[in-house]
Amino acid sequence: MSNALKTPYELGNQNQTTTHAECIAWYEDLARRYPSVLWFDMVGISDAGLPIHAGVVSADGVFDIASIKAAKRPVFFNNNGIHPGEPEGVDACMALVRDFCTQPERLAALGQTVFLFVPLYNVDGSINRADTSRVNQDGPEQFGFRGNSRHLDLNRDFVKCDTLTARVFNHLFTAWDPDVMVDTHTSNGADYSYTMTLIHTQADKLGGELGAFLTGTMLPAIYADMDARGWPTCPYVNPVKDSPDHGIAEFLETARFSTGYAALHHTIGFMPETHMLKPFKDRYESMRALVESALAFTVAHGAHIQELRRAARALGRTRAEWPIHWVMDEENTATFRFKGYEAKYKPSVLGDYSRLYYDRSSPWERDIAYYNRFQADVTVRAPKAYVIPQAWYEAIELLELNGVELEPVEEDRMQDVAYYHIASVTSRPNAYEGHLFHDDVQLEKRRASVLLRAGDLIVPLDQDRARYIVETLEPLAHDSFFRWGFFNSVLEKKEAYSDYVFEDEAERLLRDEPALAARFAEWKAANPALLSNQEAVLDFIFANCDKYREPEWRRYPVFMIE
Repeated sequence: MSNALKTPYELGNQNQTTTHAECIAWYEDLARRYPSVLWFDMVGISDAGLPIHAGVVSADGVFDIASIKAAKRPVFFNNNGIHPGEPEGVDACMALVRDFCTQPERLAALGQTVFLFVPLYNVDGSINRADTSRVNQDGPEQFGFRGNSRHLDLNRDFVKCDTLTARVFNHLFTAWDPDVMVDTHTSNGADYSYTMTLIHTQADKLGGELGAFLTGTMLPAIYADMDARGWPTCPYVNPVKDSPDHGIAEFLETARFSTGYAALHHTIGFMPETHMLKPFKDRYESMRALVESALAFTVAHGAHIQELRRAARALGRTRAEWPIHWVMDEENTATFRFKGYEAKYKPSVLGDYSRLYYDRSSPWERDIAYYNRFQADVTVRAPKAYVIPQAWYEAIELLELNGVELEPVEEDRMQDVAYYHIASVTSRPNAYEGHLFHDDVQLEKRRASVLLRAGDLIVPLDQDRARYIVETLEPLAHDSFFRWGFFNSVLEKKEAYSDYVFEDEAERLLRDEPALAARFAEWKAANPALLSNQEAVLDFIFANCDKYREPEWRRYPVFMIE
């Protein structure tokens, strides 16, 4: 093989990862050399104004999305470099695409399957190179940074889309609608013998029989194949206590993460996490093996996966209830045969405490508890449709970006709706990825007749994107638009009062509104210590009276037509 076709990783000492400039120039040259195998071009612009690229490999030279979708060809998507400090997928993808171009038998083995890839997703972070941000990682010599140019983690941005980069991804993903996705990463955490660990899409969210196919057929096949390739693989090591000895828990992939976002579209997603303490060469080779394994399974079973995805979408169109929030089942556990190192403790030389360490001279292999089941703790009845007033264009834009069908209201009309009154919200004390995320939300369901204006949007659930709609618009879903603060302005009452004037008005309100008087009596009985607090007393009366009620205050502005 000529040096021109070798990747920067292959030309180096196997402890180097490509730079962004090298990566893009290399792919552009490869596409010029093999135009009938590889399409490669810019698909968007990052927040720092840098080009984001994607590529397509097709055995018959067909790269047009419309033609590929019309022929119902399986699409396998490989995303790389979302965390540029975890770069082995970036380098492995380069070599794999090169081999498609130069090895006819490998290309032919794709059959009708299309290989879609993003060579380096977080281009902003990739140019912020050093060797210090991954504190405990063994190589490569230099690498990019986790945050993008806005200091956001892109693997928390798939639903809220604060970044231009995430919007590019949403558009690309929706346009291609991949059947299987592999998003490559490197793990932090405990020490153990495995180089490769694997996170998969939460099976419950995939719908119909697709989740059972993932856990019962696809995952066992990939684990067996990785064994045969010399890279034994285990589930992502997420210890339930301080070390794997006590068991590991499956990672709950909510929609902020790539695999959780994929589930909203009924796409099977994998997040391979190589182990940070293993040499970069081993991480590179195991990552390539994992991508090849998942791809080979997709090629062999693509038609069946597509059939299951269609069935899941059809089920969603008529689903009466939707689970939208899950908790780990701590009672019903599975087991996994795990190969670990003995966890030990010794006095710290830094302070007066004991510190954990792993003794590699004491390996062990035994069954450990595997917490791999989740129970839905919040389920909602499906309305016929949601209604979003046109004023909330941020949410509307994301729905459109994800292929949701919206029906505009043609003329002003009154509409009977159900809606949520937001009783209380508890947010994180510190900013999380640019937001004060709402961890605890308490709702009351109410009904009213509201004015819909021409141009407001009806969002019917009888469509393929029902899962995406429900998990973004239902406030209690793990990563709903509400939890991320899209509708925060409704939490603030806009008018206030002057206490010395309102004191007299409050007396009149209690005489004129018997329901208010009854609620106030209950409040006084429940809060005797607050009766000496004028502000608390008047606030309660002001907030609960009918005369000065602000209908929009604490009314979740997405309505339901039932």
